[in-house]
Amino acid sequence: MIDVVKPGLETSVQDYPGRIGYWAQGFPPSGPMDDWSFRLTNLLVGNLPGAAALECQFVGPTLRFRDAGVIAIGGADMKPTLDGKPCPMWESIAVKAGEILALSFAVVGARAYIAVAGGIDTPPWLGSCSTFHKAGVGGIEGHALKAGQIVPVGNGNGRAGRKVKPEARPSFATGKKWNIEVVRGPNDDWIDQDGHHRFLSSDWKLSSKSDRTGFRLEGPQWTFTSKATDKAPEHGSEPSNIIDQGYPVGAINLGGQTPIILVNDGPSMGGFINPYTVPSAAFWKLAQARPAEILRFVEQSVAQAQALRRKIDALCTESSIL
Repeated sequence: MIDVVKPGLETSVQDYPGRIGYWAQGFPPSGPMDDWSFRLTNLLVGNLPGAAALECQFVGPTLRFRDAGVIAIGGADMKPTLDGKPCPMWESIAVKAGEILALSFAVVGARAYIAVAGGIDTPPWLGSCSTFHKAGVGGIEGHALKAGQIVPVGNGNGRAGRKVKPEARPSFATGKKWNIEVVRGPNDDWIDQDGHHRFLSSDWKLSSKSDRTGFRLEGPQWTFTSKATDKAPEHGSEPSNIIDQGYPVGAINLGGQTPIILVNDGPSMGGFINPYTVPSAAFWKLAQARPAEILRFVEQSVAQAQALRRKIDALCTESSIL
């Protein structure tokens, strides 16, 4: 078991791929936002890539281990220490009973992952251990970790000294700019050509009013086709209003003039258009972007997005571990 000394800003139990098959009932997939880093970190400690582990946001936790075990840390660099001494990332590490792991502020990236051999042993809810904060389900008591809580760990057979090949790790942007892949649709025909050009050629600042539900962007104005302005009244008065429809995961949801990327804990439907969608293979970049950083969007075809997904999936295997 692990004692939570300090919980960090928002540290939660997640598993991959999350809670699949219940979005129609209002429960999103949840799961890790950067599933590339998450899966590699699990593999380091001998877990299945989707095993339950901890996602740490911006400021990491301080944890005391009651038992000896093997851990690994991947994703954002939160300057982890073990009993006050720096410990490496992207490598499996042996811990002794009583030792304290402390993660600080993220200096590169935004979300780090802590995997423990045996996985976090919390009861699944609708088939997943992932925490969905807004409904208070999954994880430990349905919410981010709190000081004084105990994190249960399953039985594992991890081995220290395993490392992720450098070329298999995600490469985080260090210049505060991210190129994010997007695919047109499902409502791209509501935006005129000037609007599409402006979206793809502009800098979009990630707002501090962003969370695991949606990433709010600040940027230029959108312009619309006649389909958005000359429409039946049931679609609503604003050009971005549409009669309620289903939203894909990763939809860039346009409420008025404000685009919001619907991420892991986002809603399944609503009355706004979605002119573009961020494919799952680009979610790791969203996860590691920090407020006030700049996103530039790069259009891809569905086939290109699927190929990128396959490439990342191929890296999240034992072949990437030394």
